[in-house]
Amino acid sequence: MSGQIPEETIDEIKKANDIVDVIGEYVSLKKQGKNFFGLCPFHGESTPSFSVTQDKQIFHCFGCGKGGNVLTFVMEIEGFSFYQALQQLAGKSGHALPENSEQQSDQGNNQEDQASLKAYEWLAKLYHHLLRHTKEGKQGYRYLQERGFTDEVIDTFQLGYSPQSREVIVQFLEKKGFHPQQMVKAGVLTANDENQVSDRFRGRVTFPIRNHLGKSIGFGGRTITEQEPKYLNSPESSLFQKGKLLYNFDLARSAIRKQGQAVLFEGYMDVIAAHQAGILNGVATLGTSITEQQARLLKRYVELVTICYDGDRAGIEASYKAAKLLRHIGCNVKIASIPNGLDPDSFIKMYGAERFQQEVLDGSNTYMTFLMEYMKKDFNLNLEGDRIQYIEKVIDEIATINRPMEQEHYAKEIAKQFSLSLDTILDEIQQRRKKLGIKDNRKATSHTKSTEIYKRKNKLLPAFHNAEKQLIAYMLYDSSIAEKVKEELGASFTVDSHKIIVTHLYAYYEEGYAPDISHFIEKIIDQSTKNHIVEIAMEPTNSDISDKEINDYIRIIRAEQEDKVTIRGLKEEQKKAEIQQDFVKAAHIGMEIMEIQKKLKNASH
Repeated sequence: MSGQIPEETIDEIKKANDIVDVIGEYVSLKKQGKNFFGLCPFHGESTPSFSVTQDKQIFHCFGCGKGGNVLTFVMEIEGFSFYQALQQLAGKSGHALPENSEQQSDQGNNQEDQASLKAYEWLAKLYHHLLRHTKEGKQGYRYLQERGFTDEVIDTFQLGYSPQSREVIVQFLEKKGFHPQQMVKAGVLTANDENQVSDRFRGRVTFPIRNHLGKSIGFGGRTITEQEPKYLNSPESSLFQKGKLLYNFDLARSAIRKQGQAVLFEGYMDVIAAHQAGILNGVATLGTSITEQQARLLKRYVELVTICYDGDRAGIEASYKAAKLLRHIGCNVKIASIPNGLDPDSFIKMYGAERFQQEVLDGSNTYMTFLMEYMKKDFNLNLEGDRIQYIEKVIDEIATINRPMEQEHYAKEIAKQFSLSLDTILDEIQQRRKKLGIKDNRKATSHTKSTEIYKRKNKLLPAFHNAEKQLIAYMLYDSSIAEKVKEELGASFTVDSHKIIVTHLYAYYEEGYAPDISHFIEKIIDQSTKNHIVEIAMEPTNSDISDKEINDYIRIIRAEQEDKVTIRGLKEEQKKAEIQQDFVKAAHIGMEIMEIQKKLKNASH
C-alpha cells in the first residue's frame, strides 16, 4: 500500500494530523463524553450518528457503518488514492514525501492534469504581476480600483489581467515548457478556426478559481470593454467542473467553520466586495444555479447557509431555487433581502459594510418567512378562492417542519394574517403530516443515540457473539490479552468475520507492533473488514478489566462451541436410531437436542 514511503514517515504524518482537527474541517463536531459527534458526510441523516474518537484516532458511523483512521477519511471524502491522501496530510503537517514516491499517484494525478495545474499556477502569477506592475495591466488595475477594491484584496484574491496581445501568454507558457496544442486540449489556451492559438481571457480582468485544496484549476474573466460575454470561465475539464466548485471556498472554509454559517453569493465580485467588508465566510457559484454537489459540499461543513443574491426579480427567483435545494439536502436556510433591486457589491459601495452586515445579513429572513412572501406572487389575495389556495399551500410547507415550536410560530402568523383560529390551522398541519407519514422527530443526543444503537445491536445478538466482540475489543488495546486468547482459543471463534480479524491481529502483534488501532487497520486491505474492526474498537471497554471477566468471555465462547459439537453428535445418533427404527431412542435424543437449543436461545437474550 505504501510502496517506497517508509512506514515511519506514514506514522509520523498520521500522528501530526489529529483526526478531530482533520475531520473537523469537513464536519461540524460536538463533544459528547469522550467522543465527538456530527452528521455523517457519507450518507444523508438529520440526527448525528458519526463518531470520532480522539484517543483511538478513529471514526465510525453507526448509520452507514463506514470507519477508519485519518488517512481512510481523507481518501473517502476526497476520492483520493492512498498517496494523494498522504500527500495532503503531509502538506498540512510540513512533512516531505520521498521524491520518487510521486509515481504511485493514480489517475487523479495523471500527467496531463499535473501539467495543467502547473500552467494555471504560472498563469495566476503572471496575470497578477501584469495587473500590478506593468503598463499593459494599468487598464485592468484602474478598473478594479474604480470598483472599490484595495491593493490588499487584489493581492489576497490574486486578481490579474490578460493583455490584448495574442502572443504574450502563449510564448510565456512555451518558455515554461508547455506545448501550445497540449494547453489547448487541456482548456488552458484556445484556438480559432485557422488554428491560431491564443489566451481565451485576452483583454479581461482575471479571477483565479481554486479548488478547495487551494490549487488554481481555471479562471474567470470579466470584460472591461464591450466584449461579449461579460463574464467568461475556463472550459469544463477533468480539473475544472464548475458544478462541483464554489468560488473562494478554500479561503472561506475556516471562517465558515468558525462562524457556523456560509454566505452564498451569485458571483466573484460580490464575494470579493463582501470579503473587503469583513465578511470572510462568503462563497459563490460559477455563473450557474447551485447544484446538488455544491449544496452537499456546503452541508459537509455547516448547518446554516444564508443566500445573498441580487435583489431584482431574477435574483429572488434564483434565491427560491437555491433555498429549496439547500433545504432538501438538510441545510438550515436564511435568505437575505437587498432593497431597490441592488446586488451585494452595489449595496456595500452605496451604504457601507456596517449596514450590509446589520440590515442585509443579520436581517435575513427564515426560509418559511421568505417562502410565505414569495408564494404570494401566484395569488390575488383579494379573492376568496385565491386566499384559501394560498393558505393551503403555506400549511403544506409548515407541515414539513419537524419542530413543534416552529410549526406553531408560523401557524400563528397565518391565523393572525387571515383572522383564522389557531387550533384550526394546527389541526390542518397535523392532518397533512399524517398523510405524508411524518412522525414527530424528538431528537435524542448523538451520544444517547449511539448508546442506543450499541444496546439494540447487542441485544439482538447471541451471548457468544457479544462475548467475541468484547474480547476482540480488549485484544485490540492489550497485546497481553491477545496472547492469552491466542493460547486458549487460537482462531477458534464462532463468527467467521471474527476469525479473520483475530488472525490479522495475531500476525500484527507477532511482527512486533504495539497496540494501535489506527496503525492496525492500515494493514488491512479489505474495506468491510476494516469497517468491522473500527466498529468493534468503538465498543465501550473497562480500563481495569479483570482476568475473571476475560476468562468468562472465553468460557462463553467455548461453551457455545462445545454445545454445537454436542448437537452435531446427537443428531448423528438420532439419525442412526431412526435407521434402526428405534423411534423411542430417537425421540429421547430429540428431546435432549431441544434442551440444549433452548439453553442456547436463552443465553442469547
